[in-house]
Amino acid sequence: MTHPTSLPLTSDPAQHPAVFAAAFNSGDPAALAQVYDPAALFVPSPGTTATGAQLHRANADFLALGLPITVHPRHTYVADDIALLIVDWTISGTAPDGTDVHLTGTATDVARRGPDGRWRYLIDNPFGTA
Repeated sequence: MTHPTSLPLTSDPAQHPAVFAAAFNSGDPAALAQVYDPAALFVPSPGTTATGAQLHRANADFLALGLPITVHPRHTYVADDIALLIVDWTISGTAPDGTDVHLTGTATDVARRGPDGRWRYLIDNPFGTA
């Protein structure tokens, strides 16, 4: 995996899941952090939430798998500067410790357009249907 210091954010909310996947697949925690609003909330497992530094630590656990994520946006609903994104995703392969990994879900995410016109996750709920 490469380690960019930044990735371009998008002005199209329907493209935000692809931006997230590119940041995730870079393996760079700093690049991944850029796709989140400063006030973002992450749901690393159903019923558990994380914000701030906890959000970035929870994402680091997923990055530590060393496996790429694939995303397939299903729906994008936009109202002014807020977007609801329904996205099917998969992380699958062999982890660095040799274990087989197959994680899949349908995310129910909320993104917010920032003052710069770029979209960032406000709520990242990868297990949105659980």
